[in-house]
Amino acid sequence: MVENYGGSITRQSNLEERKIKEIEHSRIRRQILQGYERCSDTNRLEEARNLDILIRDKAAFKRHFANTKYYSITRQSEMFIDAWLRRKCSTGVKVLDFACGNGENGLMAAKYGADVTGIDISPEGIENARANAIEAGVGENCTFEVMDGENMTFDDNSFDLGIEYGALHHVDLDRAMSELSRVLRPEAQMLCVEALRHNPLIHWYRRLTPHLRTQWEYEHILGVESVEVMRKYFKQVEVNFFHLAALAAVPFRKTALFRPLRTLLDGIDRVVLQNQTLGKYAWIMIVELRRSAE
Repeated sequence: MVENYGGSITRQSNLEERKIKEIEHSRIRRQILQGYERCSDTNRLEEARNLDILIRDKAAFKRHFANTKYYSITRQSEMFIDAWLRRKCSTGVKVLDFACGNGENGLMAAKYGADVTGIDISPEGIENARANAIEAGVGENCTFEVMDGENMTFDDNSFDLGIEYGALHHVDLDRAMSELSRVLRPEAQMLCVEALRHNPLIHWYRRLTPHLRTQWEYEHILGVESVEVMRKYFKQVEVNFFHLAALAAVPFRKTALFRPLRTLLDGIDRVVLQNQTLGKYAWIMIVELRRSAE
């Protein structure tokens, strides 16, 4: 049974079991960390501001966010996301932050002037997102609602842009893509940022850390074949791969060696991951979607 947190998901005992487990898992995480997960365990020069406040339980953070250290090397993908939003967001552009979590992606879009609506099945995530938007000074540009991403209540053709980060392996991909294509306008574009399952070492780590994710999440990490599901609903699909060699820099993230080492390994990745065969062994893929053909 899901409590009423002021959103559209209220005391729904008819939710699928997998969704209830996702809400319960998210509740633990969102109560520990208010936001900015991707820059919460990195080089001291790149950590989120007010991290001591954002992390509400430091002991629990070490257990439930043990994998955040790997985000210390995601500079290249973060720069890609930021540049994409900067090019496409402006005053009046309506952005959907799908499965927004603590709202970080929506805040990036809002800082470029967009009107952002973020949805998430987690009431705690929505509470955090609202607080983070106010603290970031973009509260007037952001609306966050509790909502099931597979059954959105928006009208057809509601949004100009969409963005999601690490959410598609939490949902039924086909159902989510169908809903996203419905609520995005014909000329709309979307950015999907997702982990990949093909690298055996990365997937071995996931198997060894079951407390960091639900069973559904583990079993539905995306593969390159998932792109074909996206092609059913979007006319243009372009895939970019990130972070393979750069993972070797993670153990050095608290040292002065980290940033030059990461720069060197990022350069190797830019060359190696252009090859689609090798690219699928990267950690992250970013998929650019467009509803209509250019």
